[in-house]
Amino acid sequence: MSKKIYESLKEDLKQIEADGLYKSERIIVSPQDAEITLDSGQSVLNFCANNYLGLSNHPRLIQAAKDAMDSHGFGMSSVRFICGATDLHKKLEQKIADFFGAEDTILYAACFDANGGVFEPLLTAEDAIISDTLNHASIIDGVRLCKAKRFRYATADMEDLEKQLIAAQDQRFRIIVTDGVFSMDGHVAPMDKIVELADKYDALVMVDECHSAGVVGKSGRGVTEHFDIRGKVDIITGTLGKAFGGAIGGFTTGKKEVIEMLRQRSRPYLFSNSIPPSIAAAGIEMFDMMDSTNELSTQLHENTAYFKEQMLAAGFDIKPTESAICAVMLYNAELSQRFAEKLLEKGIYVIGFFFPVVPKEQARIRVQLSAAHTREHLERAVKAFTEVGKELGVI
Repeated sequence: MSKKIYESLKEDLKQIEADGLYKSERIIVSPQDAEITLDSGQSVLNFCANNYLGLSNHPRLIQAAKDAMDSHGFGMSSVRFICGATDLHKKLEQKIADFFGAEDTILYAACFDANGGVFEPLLTAEDAIISDTLNHASIIDGVRLCKAKRFRYATADMEDLEKQLIAAQDQRFRIIVTDGVFSMDGHVAPMDKIVELADKYDALVMVDECHSAGVVGKSGRGVTEHFDIRGKVDIITGTLGKAFGGAIGGFTTGKKEVIEMLRQRSRPYLFSNSIPPSIAAAGIEMFDMMDSTNELSTQLHENTAYFKEQMLAAGFDIKPTESAICAVMLYNAELSQRFAEKLLEKGIYVIGFFFPVVPKEQARIRVQLSAAHTREHLERAVKAFTEVGKELGVI
């Protein structure tokens, strides 16, 4: 009987491949950077990493990690409340809180864990979660683990959000939760308006800053800086695995009472190992760098503006964006894969996104800009996009 499932899986995989939806991995044999080397030996420009500030291979972060391995060892072999906390973990948590204008921070292995572990300890069946329809899968999973009543509003639609808040007024507590930047489209949530509605209808606000921290705002402090609402968002979740060095590790930062309750009852925190000391040390170094200069954020903003301008001039259909994510719309899943393969032949590494990652008939190539990209890199990418776009009849 057990063998039948393997045959079923084989058939399902064949169908996925036949539908043009099979996801293949490319293997990198160099450090993550603006220019990388694949196992084929090909050198390509990388336009699909979350390496927004170009810190994934930064020498200062590498040295900080090496020094921490000498002083604190390789791994913790424990969860935090047993014997998994070091001075580096505590220092990083305070750095994160200070960066976002919060009171305290709790570290997780990843932001998927942070989002998965935030709702259940704080809310019960008496409460309500009002969630944007385009929120990340980790938020959706976290909501599912909680018994609070669920409400959804059309993405960034404040009229619909207000309707859901009115519908949730019978609940004890209410929390609005949204991505700061929506990872597939690149648009920024209207956090100023969300905070206004939260004040009006007595709700908390939570934002996932994974694709906005380090990216939006003059100094890269995310959506609260972008909308001048620093300190007015109750809960912020985020990651060290994107703009902030590109390694691993997630966090929740906010009011001290919230963070303390998560330390007591958040299951991913209680039952997962602490991040390695080297990661914590590199994170500390990264926040020190960001506190001292806006140079990387400024470069990222300039690169993004130039690339969008050139792609629109070339005739591409690009979703409106205020972030470093540029969604080049192709709509057809198979076309998105062929387009990406032809770009790879020209030395541009991107990935076609299609269902179930994005809705059906909404396939695209998601271009992600980095402060590490030079003007020459951007020009080469636009040139390659234009050539392939004309070859495939996209422009």
